[in-house]
Amino acid sequence: MRILAAFSVVLLAGCEGANLPFMGGVSGRVPVVPPVTGYLGGEEILFIHTEASDRAIADTLTAMTGSPVPVVPSLARVPPEATANVFVFTNGVQPDGARGPLEYQPDVFDCPVDTDCYRPLRTVNLVTWSDPAAARVLRSAAGVRRAEAAGELGIERTGVVVNMPLLTWPGGNR
Repeated sequence: MRILAAFSVVLLAGCEGANLPFMGGVSGRVPVVPPVTGYLGGEEILFIHTEASDRAIADTLTAMTGSPVPVVPSLARVPPEATANVFVFTNGVQPDGARGPLEYQPDVFDCPVDTDCYRPLRTVNLVTWSDPAAARVLRSAAGVRRAEAAGELGIERTGVVVNMPLLTWPGGNR
């Protein structure tokens, strides 16, 4: 018993002044991944880019956020049912505030958290307005699809997959 008590005193003395995690907290230097603004279901959301399957996309996202986005080529081989969609605009409205990676309106997501179709892995769909002068900001996947059905824009499914977990969503957050 004395040996255990002596060991405990030595152990605690060695911890004095140490930055120890408490209640799930993190001590020391913690990397920060900058949040990005997008739209989902008509509302503004925040998300992050953590990895991309394509070098050019990863480089674009790294330049946009100032935070490294690693390339993981195997993401492109994920089955389609394991991904949701993100719509990235190649032309159109360049808002004064938040913008997407190509300097046009922020990205639009389908499949919110708490639905059966939510996936943090997103297939990149490039959206190009037929007449950029007639473009408007779209805030929902349904709006993007309606504009496509009306012939106002085209959508190119690229096969590029990006891990884009949501930080906030309509009615919730982490």
